[in-house]
Amino acid sequence: MTFSPAAADTLLALFSDTHTTPEDYDLIASGDLGQVGHDLLMQLMREQRTPLPDERYTDCGLMIFDRDKQDVHAGGSGCGCSASVLGAHLLPRLARGEIKRMIFMATGALMSLTSSQQGESIPGIAHAVVLEAPKA
Repeated sequence: MTFSPAAADTLLALFSDTHTTPEDYDLIASGDLGQVGHDLLMQLMREQRTPLPDERYTDCGLMIFDRDKQDVHAGGSGCGCSASVLGAHLLPRLARGEIKRMIFMATGALMSLTSSQQGESIPGIAHAVVLEAPKA
């Protein structure tokens, strides 16, 4: 399961609502889409004529794992990767002013015991927030 379509929809809605583009942000970070989801999100955004610049987009799962040394397949825990990378790496960079403005987007599944027992699909969701460095 990949949450890339939900992530693309969320980013496109944010850019439309705020009249911004990916270039207006120093960093765009998704939860843990893994390498497969990362590549799919990049493709979906290109198809919508809103490509994410390689130097501005990252995925927390790709930041926390070393895919050459660890057997993580498509990724790890989205909430664990997101929280760890945001708290330990991104927020300190924001506080130091290394990042001025960023999008942090958590992705995941909208779990329902009832729908999964009935054989229905599990929808992917994404929530995004814009974080800005404190003004000096």
